[in-house]
Amino acid sequence: MNGKNISKKILYWYDNNKRFLPWRKKVSKKKREYYTLVSEFMLQQTQVKTVIPYFVSFIKKIPNINSLAKVKNETLMRYWEGLGYYSRARNLKKTAIKILKDYKGRLPSTTEQLKTLPGIGDYTSRAIMAIALNKKIIPLDGNVERILKRVFYLRREDEISKEYLNNKIHFFGASSRASDYAQAIMEIGALVCKPNNPLCAKCPISLNCISCKKNDFVVRTKNKFNITKYFEARIYQNNNKYLLIKNNKFNFLKNMPIFPMSEVEEKKYKYSNSKKINIKLSNMDMKIILNKIDKLPNIKNKILLNRDHTKSIILPSFTKKIFNSVSKI
Repeated sequence: MNGKNISKKILYWYDNNKRFLPWRKKVSKKKREYYTLVSEFMLQQTQVKTVIPYFVSFIKKIPNINSLAKVKNETLMRYWEGLGYYSRARNLKKTAIKILKDYKGRLPSTTEQLKTLPGIGDYTSRAIMAIALNKKIIPLDGNVERILKRVFYLRREDEISKEYLNNKIHFFGASSRASDYAQAIMEIGALVCKPNNPLCAKCPISLNCISCKKNDFVVRTKNKFNITKYFEARIYQNNNKYLLIKNNKFNFLKNMPIFPMSEVEEKKYKYSNSKKINIKLSNMDMKIILNKIDKLPNIKNKILLNRDHTKSIILPSFTKKIFNSVSKI
């Protein structure tokens, strides 16, 4: 089967099986660019089902790139609250400002230009090129990687590298419906070629799949480098008030409210008798000692938060998790 026949089969499947996603609505080209920009930022490290309600709400409140560029940072963070990875929201606004300033409010038309925008790397630039600008590019996300690994039965370390997989993308061929085609391939990975128990009977390219013929669907992945770090969080409490600070010390959760923290040695963590919790953040496993202190210190730029009024301030889920543990100390 050649690439042209494969593309026809994939598009036929997509036309009959695609999910309704709010950023796929039929809108003007300009609005489609905006919808794609916002959704791709939200989808970075976040699942589709989580993003959907946030996207719908966000678009209602910030309907275009002009309003995004002008929105107050505090308001933007409130609309983003719960999605996590708040640097995405800040970069999204910076990108909107730069697009208005340098590109007259429209997305630039090359991956090189897109990658000069804050928060846009190789994958996001390719996704925008394909989905918003209808360029014949297939972005290599986890779903596309999984399909390629199974179709070609890739097992060796050198075969699962990004470079090798990018060279294999030509298997899919191309289509004049580049936007739909890129989304179709990713959709097959999400709905059919699942990580576990793939639905080969429903797959439009199962006849081309070596893993299907071998009935062996194990997908090898590169080992992600996770680091373990140890911290002490100081829980200053007076009656029902807790002390938070604006984080300008750690790279994670920049400028967001957190409990005062410091990194400690494993030895201190191991021998501490205080309550401990574990939080996974990006590629870091955080092991945190919770030390409760009844007297509030005199710290500059502190935030005193009444436990009953947590909704009055934007809190990252990281801080909320510690809050939830504090009541059990």
